[in-house]
Amino acid sequence: MEAIKMNKRALIVGIDRYDTYPPLSAAVSDAEAMADILSKNGDGSPNFGCRLLTSPGREAVTRANLRRNWRELFDGFRGDVLFYFSGHGAPTEVGGFLATQDAAEDDPGLAMEELVNMANNSAAKTVLLILDCCFSGSAGNPAALRNGNIENKAILREGVTILSASRPAELSYEVGGHGVFSNLILGALKGGAANVRGHISAAAIYAYVEAALGPWDQRPLYKSHAEHLEPVRTVPPMVSDELLREMTTFFPAQDHRYSLNETYEETSDKAKPENVIIFKKFKRLQIAGLLRPDNGSDLYWVAIEGRSVVLTDLGIFYYQLIRKHLI
Repeated sequence: MEAIKMNKRALIVGIDRYDTYPPLSAAVSDAEAMADILSKNGDGSPNFGCRLLTSPGREAVTRANLRRNWRELFDGFRGDVLFYFSGHGAPTEVGGFLATQDAAEDDPGLAMEELVNMANNSAAKTVLLILDCCFSGSAGNPAALRNGNIENKAILREGVTILSASRPAELSYEVGGHGVFSNLILGALKGGAANVRGHISAAAIYAYVEAALGPWDQRPLYKSHAEHLEPVRTVPPMVSDELLREMTTFFPAQDHRYSLNETYEETSDKAKPENVIIFKKFKRLQIAGLLRPDNGSDLYWVAIEGRSVVLTDLGIFYYQLIRKHLI
């Protein structure tokens, strides 16, 4: 399990205290919560090896210090990289900046374009950049391609994904002691964005966050050039891979109808132990949205009345993955 941790590293930054910029109240707590949840999967196994930089903290999060940590984050590393930033963002004529602790009016910090260039030029297998700051949507939009429109073009190499809290010209907010964006991401990572197998991808995180924000709220952005969706974190699955594979035993074809009867219901006088075990498995598949009664919604009555169960569209999807030996 330790090898997994060695192949995944994350730099987590939260800045509440600035030398000249107005202070924030939630950036550090959000960064600490992000480092805590990303360091382990839901079963306690190691996930990302996290380095946490905060202001206030043990060392100032200056331009020089953050740039040095960026270089160490990417330098020669070929695994999965994650960078999270919570703090002020600043718009300039040459693009968005992440405001460091020593930000000044005419020198706000480090350019988002510099960060994205490091990601694009790195040897990392995958890179996920999560930016919770104002104007973060400009990340990935090179100044040379804007032509007066800062929202319409992005350049990312394969394997790089950006999750930003807001559009390029939009603010992001703190509410109730958390950044709105970060709080939703934490909910997604805790399991809100998990699929049936317990995998939480960057795309699923974005879908979870985007669905929770209305048309009058800040609008997050998702930019990605991904060949496949690596899980950012895993949680205990709704259905084990072993049970998923059993679906092809119970259903010899994806449109097969599996007939139940009273022997499957454990409260029945006719119950058979081997059938009760199958019935309980079907219950788990139903809860996960993979199986449904052909008529009605309660498996108890399906068994009592001798009706059938079938795979849902989602169940057929996983059924096909199993047939292709992808699970």
